[in-house]
Amino acid sequence: MEIISIATLSLSALMLIFVGIMRLSNPIKTYGKNSGIRLERDASLLNEMRGVSAVMLSAGIIIAFGLFIEKLTFSSHLIASLMFLGFAIGRLISLKVDGKPSKQITQGILFELVLGLANTFCLITIYS
Repeated sequence: MEIISIATLSLSALMLIFVGIMRLSNPIKTYGKNSGIRLERDASLLNEMRGVSAVMLSAGIIIAFGLFIEKLTFSSHLIASLMFLGFAIGRLISLKVDGKPSKQITQGILFELVLGLANTFCLITIYS
């Protein structure tokens, strides 16, 4: 079970850190390349994008700490579950209300569901 926990936390941390850094440093290029979304140079919109990106980066760092500090492993799985399932639920609501998004975003929903459920599985299995 420990190997599954390590692998799940590693993938979760790497995904959030990478995406957080990329979107924080250059949201226009990153969203266009990875999601097919064209962002305008609107200071308010970019501010929102960078804000969410900083949260993703911060969560990824905290999740990574759980790999090295045993007392943070539970919190890391909990944060990863909330982050990934939160994004997935929001996207699924949008899918129902707004229609089908691009292929890249649809793939993102699957990754978010898998990582969210994997972290939840670790929480239930290890801590129950």
